[in-house]
Amino acid sequence: MEQFTQDDITFSLAGPVELPLNWVGQEELLRQLLAAWLVIDERDIPFNPRLIGKPGVGKTTLAYAAAKRLGRPVYLYQATMDTRPEDLIITPVIGPGGSICYAASSLVTAMLKGGVLILDEGNRMSEKSWASLAPLLDDRRYVESIVTGLRIKAHRDFRIVVTMNEDSSTFEVPEYIHSRLQPQIFIDFPEAYEEVLILKENLPFAPDTILQYVVNFLQRAHLADEIYSARDGINIVRYALKMSYNSRENPQKLVPLAIERVLGDEALRYLD
Repeated sequence: MEQFTQDDITFSLAGPVELPLNWVGQEELLRQLLAAWLVIDERDIPFNPRLIGKPGVGKTTLAYAAAKRLGRPVYLYQATMDTRPEDLIITPVIGPGGSICYAASSLVTAMLKGGVLILDEGNRMSEKSWASLAPLLDDRRYVESIVTGLRIKAHRDFRIVVTMNEDSSTFEVPEYIHSRLQPQIFIDFPEAYEEVLILKENLPFAPDTILQYVVNFLQRAHLADEIYSARDGINIVRYALKMSYNSRENPQKLVPLAIERVLGDEALRYLD
């Protein structure tokens, strides 16, 4: 485990993530995110963009694809309602022999290594946790660890992106943080041809006919403003294929049952 020392205090660093994610379609969104991270002068600083959309539309996938496009290590922090300021920065842990050691979060590790931090579902965090990140998200570009007393500055190559779900199970993000999380990039449901490509990317072993059948279902649900996403479509196809594997039944005939099991019987209204 890699370690880092500052002001005679040593703490372990988190590891980067490697995810089996590929962004398909909507290339314009990728360009917008990369533009937000661009630095055009030595006096310039990058934006801290936020990606907003319904669950399952690919916010994390987009963030990861953009980070990989930069060729930098990618770190992921999953925010929750229980996230504390020290969780975001440095936490004390019990080491060998009962000694106190320190562990840097994936955020602090990304800051030190010049990597990209994906703060996933950021609007699940409380204002207290957001307040600890305020100096990082403006031109100060540092965080302060109450646990160690350290002030940690971000590497110039450090980038951050925050994903936010559009649902009711989230906190209201304070205005002074909103003003630091710009620009806002909204991710909507993909067009039908893009949704087919997404399903093919994730299910290359599935017949085209069943993929198109499920995409038609999803597109009708999108028009009705349902929250069913391509991720749901992937799960529906995968479950139908698994059910047909032993029974040898046509998997397309099992799609209604798969929809019912994955999304509930109220979703069946969007089938042909």
